[in-house]
Amino acid sequence: MTYLLAGDVGGTKTVLGLYLADDGKSGSAPLQAVHKAVYPSSGYALFSDLVSGFLAEVPLHRPAAACFGIAGPIQDQRCDATNLPWVIDAHTLATSFGFSDVCLLNDLEAAAYGMLHLAADEFVELNPHAVSQAGHAAVIAAGTGLGEAILAWDGQRHIVMPTEGGHSDFGPNSSQEDALLLFLRKRFGGHVSGERILAGNGFGNLYDFLRASSHAAPNPEVEAEMLHEDRNAVISRHGLAGSDPLCAETMRLFVRIYGSEAGNLALKCLPRGGIYIGGGIGPKIRAALETGVFMQGFLDKGRMARAIEHIPVRLSLNPEAPLLGAAHMAMSRFRR
Repeated sequence: MTYLLAGDVGGTKTVLGLYLADDGKSGSAPLQAVHKAVYPSSGYALFSDLVSGFLAEVPLHRPAAACFGIAGPIQDQRCDATNLPWVIDAHTLATSFGFSDVCLLNDLEAAAYGMLHLAADEFVELNPHAVSQAGHAAVIAAGTGLGEAILAWDGQRHIVMPTEGGHSDFGPNSSQEDALLLFLRKRFGGHVSGERILAGNGFGNLYDFLRASSHAAPNPEVEAEMLHEDRNAVISRHGLAGSDPLCAETMRLFVRIYGSEAGNLALKCLPRGGIYIGGGIGPKIRAALETGVFMQGFLDKGRMARAIEHIPVRLSLNPEAPLLGAAHMAMSRFRR
């Protein structure tokens, strides 16, 4: 029996999973989950401390190899985590824990591999005119950050290319969005990326813009809730319920811009195999994504709308896609 360690390392939380890799002869699933645990990332000074704590929970099942999807760029199998004070090095981890192999992936790279192993019922199709076919695919994922990755199709398999596309420029597509860009440029002192709107405090930034532009009068009860709860969660909750005009417009604008950025990604790589929507925010706002506003933003590309109008746009309902992708990569590398 071969045990493998996989991880989804995010700015807010880290999920680690221990998997049993099947030898291919038993007819069972290639990977069987043995143990999973979730940790607050900010609660650990070093990533190795977190790994040590997890391994202490499974003392009888020592992993032979590991793969971690990390929120940050990977260079020479080393990562300075984007929203954490961690420096993660594959060679150091392998030496410290006695793993035969350690692989570091960008978190969206891991998520992209994971999408390839999800079942059809773990997706919701957002494009009513989708036509499924073989070809390139892509992933866009709003969560603590905004991640994007491309799955290049070589005729036999997909090869994942990580990107930092979530940090590229926000491109307004209406007079309202023009004003939003000016508001955020002043707030952040210059460059405004898609991540400023579609991740982290994105709901709060949109709400502040709409409040400042007098879109509607703020509700004192809603704003009182923001003092005691996560502000973005309060805005999202009222936006989905339609119980506050400012929050409702915040949600509509968020969804439209999310769709617009997904459409930008589609134009850049023509993913006939589909655009996958990952990340933690998507499933939570599924109802808003299914209203059609997302697809309006996606297709608002002028004369080039026809180039992407039939691309499948699939919302992933499985939050463990990055963990699953890392586990499959660990297994693939171990069996080489």
